[in-house]
Amino acid sequence: MRFSKLQGAGNDFILFDYIDIEEKLKSGETYSEIAKQVCDRHFGIGADGIMVSEKSEVADIKMVYYNSDGSKGEMCGNGIRCFSRFVFENNIVNKNKFVVETEAGLKNIDIEIEGEKIKFIRVDMGKIEFCSEKIPCNVEKNVVLEEKIEIDGLELKFSSVLMGVPHTVIFLNSFDEIDWKKIGEKIEKNIEIFPKKTNVNFVKVVDDARLEIRTWERGAGHTLACGTGSCSAVAIGKKLGKISGDKVEVQTEGDKLIIEIDDDYNIFMSGRAKLICTGEFIKED
Repeated sequence: MRFSKLQGAGNDFILFDYIDIEEKLKSGETYSEIAKQVCDRHFGIGADGIMVSEKSEVADIKMVYYNSDGSKGEMCGNGIRCFSRFVFENNIVNKNKFVVETEAGLKNIDIEIEGEKIKFIRVDMGKIEFCSEKIPCNVEKNVVLEEKIEIDGLELKFSSVLMGVPHTVIFLNSFDEIDWKKIGEKIEKNIEIFPKKTNVNFVKVVDDARLEIRTWERGAGHTLACGTGSCSAVAIGKKLGKISGDKVEVQTEGDKLIIEIDDDYNIFMSGRAKLICTGEFIKED
């Protein structure tokens, strides 16, 4: 299977055109099985997830996304930038402004080119959803802001939104004050509160226009970045009055993202997507 591996802010993905895996799918393998095979960092290529370009009846192209554990994802912010570069540079889409169909709706893409190189990829992420039923999050309030949760005897305040996928945000003064990976995993899998599980973002406010973030992703574990998580952190930070303005710089472990947000909580995300390698995946029994 021919593939390209790209990363966005350290979030790495394996990209396929549908025609390159069509035979595997026709032979009975599933997207979930392929994702687990190729994403394995010891026996595969290694990645946080896979994306496949398919034809779309409602947009220029369709993005199919699966996490490294084989679970299907509705949307991935860093992933869609990598996907956009992949379909553009492989002439699957022959324009630098186009629409991608995702499980979380249609996303408008604007690829900024400087000379002959891609500088930034800007994605219209749409409007963030605060309603607890739509996230979904089982609390007795319509909006999930600074609710209390106890993990291993430690009481924390969390806020949750839907940014294509469920996201939970916990603000910290320092990332060293808790074992955030351990806590992130426990919150992700708390299906009593989050019946579809949740991504968990630990956020430090630098100033009113800058955030730092650490990510525990649903279906992938600790990743170096999360685009939808960065958008969620900015939206919740704005809602709680922790940041101001309409443009926020989010420093992930892998790179910086620029998140633009208006007063109606419509969000645009800009960042880079870099090619790591191309090749052919061969599964040898």
